[in-house]
Amino acid sequence: MSDRLPGFSTLAVHAGAQPDPTTGARATPIYQTTSFVFNDADHAASLFGLQAFGNIYTRIGNPTNAVLEERVAALEGGTAALAVASGHAAQVVVLQQLLQPGDEFIAARKLYGGSINQFTHAFKSFGWNVVWADPDDVASFERAVTPRTKAIFIESIANPAGSITDIEAISTVARKAGVPLIVDNTLASPYLIRPIDHGADIVVHSLTKFLGGHGNSLGGIIVDAGTFDWSTGGKYPMLSEPRPEYHGIRLQETFGNFAFAIACRVLGLRDLGPALSPFNAFMILTGIETLPLRMQKHCDNAKAVAEFLAGHPAVASVSYAGLPSDKYHQLARKYAPKGAGAVFTFSLKGGYDAGVSLVSKLQLFSHLANVGDTRSLVIHPASTTHSQLDDDAKIKSGAGPDVVRLSVGIEDKEDLIADLEQALGA
Repeated sequence: MSDRLPGFSTLAVHAGAQPDPTTGARATPIYQTTSFVFNDADHAASLFGLQAFGNIYTRIGNPTNAVLEERVAALEGGTAALAVASGHAAQVVVLQQLLQPGDEFIAARKLYGGSINQFTHAFKSFGWNVVWADPDDVASFERAVTPRTKAIFIESIANPAGSITDIEAISTVARKAGVPLIVDNTLASPYLIRPIDHGADIVVHSLTKFLGGHGNSLGGIIVDAGTFDWSTGGKYPMLSEPRPEYHGIRLQETFGNFAFAIACRVLGLRDLGPALSPFNAFMILTGIETLPLRMQKHCDNAKAVAEFLAGHPAVASVSYAGLPSDKYHQLARKYAPKGAGAVFTFSLKGGYDAGVSLVSKLQLFSHLANVGDTRSLVIHPASTTHSQLDDDAKIKSGAGPDVVRLSVGIEDKEDLIADLEQALGA
């Protein structure tokens, strides 16, 4: 190839992959093995001591997973990545490197319900404390900063409402506070938004969603932007202090702009163990090859469906940033000019009961707890994904009792609209 930088679609197909050197296989093989043979005792020692890169044990790394990691890092514009078992696992591994017991992180209030639950309840047992801020009020993030703050966490496109977060503005707050900005880019995918271009230091995904795209494989990934100085102020000892497990190596000093990805692998994944199956990595890699085609179709369909719902008499309101009337439309034009994503919510005039009734009457839309599938999906968040929240928290997170969430697939838009029309009419 020439010196020209490959485009996004080319990277989606080729980044990280080469024909198998032994067999010539063009598709990345599934290295379905637990462990790998060492050349000799010195080779083994160098791998275990972080003096050489290579394969030891699939819990720590695997050649199939490595292709996936390199591909997503290339698509996001990061320096390195680490694939793990799920999006939730990615969040645990990331924050384990940053927080000590008693530390705090600030999170946008508009998040996936499972993340709200994880941050509020599960992380308490680690002594990690979440402080909530309003993504529509950037100053609320600044007010939430304390000496114990170690990170800020947001979603680029918030689940379930599909609202767009002002990444650059919140990045400015993170820089001032001297902490990294973590962006969950699951709903946007790097095809629509690349958070690193707007000031993110760490990007996480649920690979289960749009990157995999077919609803068949769980996975998560962490992308290191290589932009944060982990030695600043001694805030991040996991990266800046000598690691006794590795004979006193300082990860920041040794690995530079991909030190965070290394820490997640050799301190987080190694000890916590949420390894991604090589088979799932293979399935997700295959999905990524068509990511640009799928995401554009998702967005085009979602806009058509949102426009239909906005004009339906049974619908009270539609929250989709692709509509010119939406409060997030200007942010969508800035951050996601190719489309505002495929996940959004709408409110029904009949309230909670109407939402529950609608999902039971839809035929083409599948009623299930997932997004980012080729198939169109529907759920009533207040009775499912956000049911653990009280009513006030549901409303603040965009999952009020009258709200229905759609994840619009790649079917013919006319069929999707017809299904919604019959269900709303019924």
